[in-house]
Amino acid sequence: MARYVFVTGGVVSSLGKGLLAASLGALLQARGYAVRIRKFDPYLNVDPGTMSPYQHGEVYVTDDGAETDLDLGHYERFTGVSAHQSDNITSGRIYRDIIARERRGDYLGATVQVVPHVTNAIKEFAQADTAGLDFVICEIGGTVGDIESLPFVEAIRQLRNDLGRDSCCFVHTTLVPYIAAAGELKTKPTQHSVRELTSYGIQPDVLLCRADREIPEAERAKIALFCNVPPSHVIQALDARSIYDVPIQYHREGLDSAVLSVFGISDAPDPDVARWTDIMDRIDHPEGEVTIGVVGKYVGLPDAYKSLREALVHGGFANRVKVNIRWIDAELFEKADVDLAAELEPLHGILVPGGFGERGSEGKISSVRFAREREVPFFGICLGMQMACIEGARNTAGIAAASTTEFGETSEPVVGLITEWMSEEGLQKRSAETDMGGTMRLGAYPATLGANSHVASVYGTTAISERHRHRYEVNNHYRGALEKGGLVFSGLSPDGELPEIVERPDHPWFIGVQFHPELKSRPFEPHPLFASFIGAAVKQSRLV
Repeated sequence: MARYVFVTGGVVSSLGKGLLAASLGALLQARGYAVRIRKFDPYLNVDPGTMSPYQHGEVYVTDDGAETDLDLGHYERFTGVSAHQSDNITSGRIYRDIIARERRGDYLGATVQVVPHVTNAIKEFAQADTAGLDFVICEIGGTVGDIESLPFVEAIRQLRNDLGRDSCCFVHTTLVPYIAAAGELKTKPTQHSVRELTSYGIQPDVLLCRADREIPEAERAKIALFCNVPPSHVIQALDARSIYDVPIQYHREGLDSAVLSVFGISDAPDPDVARWTDIMDRIDHPEGEVTIGVVGKYVGLPDAYKSLREALVHGGFANRVKVNIRWIDAELFEKADVDLAAELEPLHGILVPGGFGERGSEGKISSVRFAREREVPFFGICLGMQMACIEGARNTAGIAAASTTEFGETSEPVVGLITEWMSEEGLQKRSAETDMGGTMRLGAYPATLGANSHVASVYGTTAISERHRHRYEVNNHYRGALEKGGLVFSGLSPDGELPEIVERPDHPWFIGVQFHPELKSRPFEPHPLFASFIGAAVKQSRLV
């Protein structure tokens, strides 16, 4: 039976729970254990896919088509274990399912309440799909004391009683702030946070104390005394120079050993952290650097492109270079007084990421044209590929009115709403009247690459599978015109109907993809497209 580790956030600071869960999972995995990490979200949205990137950051998509919290990206990148639909649940999804069951009469007229019906549903979720696992790490979203997260806190309290105290461990993150005026670290916030948690019936077993400087032994002993935990279970979490240094730092502080001791495990093999030290060596000793411009519409919040940022960094690992990312608002290039060339010439590569809506689209198209004409490495992802196709249609294929139906009616719909496609379940059909979420093509889909294409040489194969999240598609009827203009459709769905990849053979590196390759990139296995793109940027940096 799997053992459970529940991660909660403190009253003062709940930051870092996702990174804690990911790092702990990586350390347990490095000791030879099978681990899965899950996220409990208190939001009433049925899934994070309905949230604005400016409110919640990126939406992370799994192979099986779940739109999830961005923390699942951390989980996958740190452990290499692909997340499932069952690894992220929101309050909205739980309440929706319970109300549907009540309407069907499943409760036989009983009064439906938070306890036991909601808490039972949470416990069922926590215990689902755990065969063959040694540890299940569950991150509780929100902050202890918030009304919205109380059902989750109550559920994990019950689960410890259900499974037995030797099958569960509670890890609590808190803040130990430094007060400059007093010249000392303050432990009271941690004490009060633990007191709040114990008022709900949960005594933490391990405390992870965030601080911007070393916590003296005397202060750690004080926390242990007043919070009723062993001194060795008070783990300091200092600011790290890279998120990839966090597992090494936590291991050095004894986090994984403290958690294992809660379960009475004292003979676990030492973790093999060699690959983490190798990553840090690549970060600390790069052999060069490149600058990549990301021309997007959500650049005001870097978390909106979290996986993209990490995938670019991974491409740097593959080439042993530092990747400097310059975030550029696409709307900037729609202003008459802006010198496009002055903004883009210093870059060694241009990337146009995914997004929704018309805002900034002409700026993205201008960026594509600059990259094409100046032979700067270009990478278009999802909407970025669509903008590359519209730019090609307008400027190399002679279709001046080329546009997308996403932005309104057009006489030349180079990009249009997906109405049908094949999936493992068979033919999927959608219409403009369907709920917006229902029109999405979500999750992993296969694609076939042209045998002599650039992307086939990058992947090293002609059969791939990548994750999608979009509702508009490049119109295959324009394929002939676009290819005459030099934009080759080098990747298609297996039935040949849906364009997946375009490229320009006469360009040093020009690729657009309909899917989101950043979602499958790992620090130890950089995605081949990002590794190749950064490699092309390195060559460009030597030409500039």
